[in-house]
Amino acid sequence: MKVRFSNINHHFGSTRVLDRIDLDVKEGEFVCILGPSGCGKSTLLNIVGGFVKPSEGEVRIDDEPVTGPDPRRIFVFQERGVFPWLDVEQNISFGLFKLPEGEQRRRIDHYVQMVGLKGFEHAYPRELSGGMKQRLEVARALAVNPDVLYLDEPFGALDSITRLQMRRELLRIWEAERKTILFVTHDIEESVQLADRVVVMSQRPARIQKIVPIDIPHPRDLSDPRYIALRDSIFGEIGLAHQV
Repeated sequence: MKVRFSNINHHFGSTRVLDRIDLDVKEGEFVCILGPSGCGKSTLLNIVGGFVKPSEGEVRIDDEPVTGPDPRRIFVFQERGVFPWLDVEQNISFGLFKLPEGEQRRRIDHYVQMVGLKGFEHAYPRELSGGMKQRLEVARALAVNPDVLYLDEPFGALDSITRLQMRRELLRIWEAERKTILFVTHDIEESVQLADRVVVMSQRPARIQKIVPIDIPHPRDLSDPRYIALRDSIFGEIGLAHQV
């Protein structure tokens, strides 16, 4: 699905958070929204998700205005996304209750396999590692067959090795499913590794400072000169060029 942000302005009381955000996201595109902590990235994601009404402007998805949350568009959070009292299969099946039992079974099996949790179907979240819980959250989001995925710093709480593994997992799933993805992060390496385009946000009130197309095929070699040049251009854009 195509997503369009038109003249989004937002404030909390007297604090202006977002300033004149205009952005088009193509169907099946992977877009990272990058910016410093507290700049308004998550607010923008909550607006497109229908949880927050912008002070001005509108978001349209396939030319329909966003007026509230929609089960066709699913959030994946950094934490708190899985139900601790349900096992892996029950978590994945949570949003599938309207489907026939056979279709529920097919989707559960498909996504357990896809995210590498085969053998853990009856494990509870407390029995899973951080990376496994995050894969479970992605599986649960995909099982309901959403048109758009919103990911709000989903790997921020993981250690560096698990983050790299999860990025590879997410890319593999995206290449298989081709969902439209909006991914919020403050990690420059993460954004260049994942995205078709990186939307660089300014300090609050957040504006779109620059949009950087990442014209490198997947899988991306982190030592490739083109990768390094794009990464360093983003560091320069946010004023950290001499610290790289």
